[in-house]
Amino acid sequence: MTSTEAAAIALQDHAALWSMGEIRASDVVNAACDALVAGLDTPGLRILAACTRAEADYDVPELLPEALDELGLTCYPVTSDAGREGVARALARRMLAGELTPRDLTSRVHQRYGHELPLTERLAELDDEYDVLEYGNATVDQVDAEVTAEARRLVAHPHAPAEQA
Repeated sequence: MTSTEAAAIALQDHAALWSMGEIRASDVVNAACDALVAGLDTPGLRILAACTRAEADYDVPELLPEALDELGLTCYPVTSDAGREGVARALARRMLAGELTPRDLTSRVHQRYGHELPLTERLAELDDEYDVLEYGNATVDQVDAEVTAEARRLVAHPHAPAEQA
């Protein structure tokens, strides 16, 4: 994967996380700056990256859709299933990068979406498994391995719902 591809994925992840209230608008601006440094360059991206922290909360909602569109990326509608799936994939990438533990991933997804989102159903089930480890035969390492495999599955098919993956 090239640095521009990685930057595009990171910007897409930040947009999804922001649209669902997981991160601050200033984090999106920082991702836009990183995307510029990596070699992505469009007028909308430059304007987004130029926002100050004070401006971010006001300007990101207006500037982000255009910047993403110029790059061929998706701006998820707030509270949409596609946005929820984008967040789940972003969180899975963060776990695979070592920014979250497997337990943190399952807990966050389960708390936010319960068992309602088909794409994240297995992660919710695995969160339940963590809760009953002392009563079953599985170990933390076994559940962690299953979570890691599920996270890999989620990020391997970034635009397909779970039932198509």
